[in-house]
Amino acid sequence: MGIYDHSVEVARRTMVLFFVVDCSGSMSGAKIGTVNSAIEEIVPELRDTSENNADAQIKIATLAFSTGAEWINPPIAAENFNWTYLDACGVTDLGEACNQLNEKLSKNAFMGEARGSFAPAIFLLSDGEPTDDYKHGLEKLKKNNWFKKAIKVAIAIGNDANKSVLADFTGSSESVITVHSPEALKKWIKFVSVRSSEIGSKSSSTRTESHSSSSTRSADAGLSDGLTSSGVTDSQLNSVKAQNSVDSFNWSDWDNIENKNDALTDAIKNEMETNPDMKDDAWGEW
Repeated sequence: MGIYDHSVEVARRTMVLFFVVDCSGSMSGAKIGTVNSAIEEIVPELRDTSENNADAQIKIATLAFSTGAEWINPPIAAENFNWTYLDACGVTDLGEACNQLNEKLSKNAFMGEARGSFAPAIFLLSDGEPTDDYKHGLEKLKKNNWFKKAIKVAIAIGNDANKSVLADFTGSSESVITVHSPEALKKWIKFVSVRSSEIGSKSSSTRTESHSSSSTRSADAGLSDGLTSSGVTDSQLNSVKAQNSVDSFNWSDWDNIENKNDALTDAIKNEMETNPDMKDDAWGEW
């Protein structure tokens, strides 16, 4: 009997939404205050999105960076998540934030439910110029398979934000949103948080082994052929598969991530074009 012969109902997988927040001194006052209130207000909507999603449970993690970087909370189920208010002081160590993110984007850390996870969504908010060697940290992060496949978007807060650095982080200038007022910042935080969670966790509610995607079949077949030719039994093969993840193999959770990034970019463009309140010039300066 082949490994694709049985139809199985798969339990809800996990989609982690990462907030990566600049808490340097230039973010003090209205900027960090708006970030705090906006994310706190959006949590109930994220809970609803998670509870009503038959495919995925949404978890939320927060990484704050200023002089150094600190995990405020690991991935917590949206149903149990409460936002911790952030303070602003110090410099802008984006490179250290990249190092911290790279360390935790692993099946040995925050992504331990690898075969039961969607690629994460990473939401970066910053208002300035990195003060450390961010390129070294970002280059290492770019080699991380979870980061490569993540949905990524950044908000440039005010005129001093280095949008080219943020575009380097997200991989596209189209994934960088510039805001110049508390009102616009609040609206975009809410929009991106909810839409990235909805898009990132989208899938069919039932997975069947007999209808696995071609990329999954290819990964499974390559693994199977390589091990069985070495005399590994079916039981041992299944054990090896269970221990591996998308850190190493192209499982079906990942095969349409480019479309998900495109979907989020299109949603942002559409919102800018159709909703006057979301246009950057609709509001005054800080």
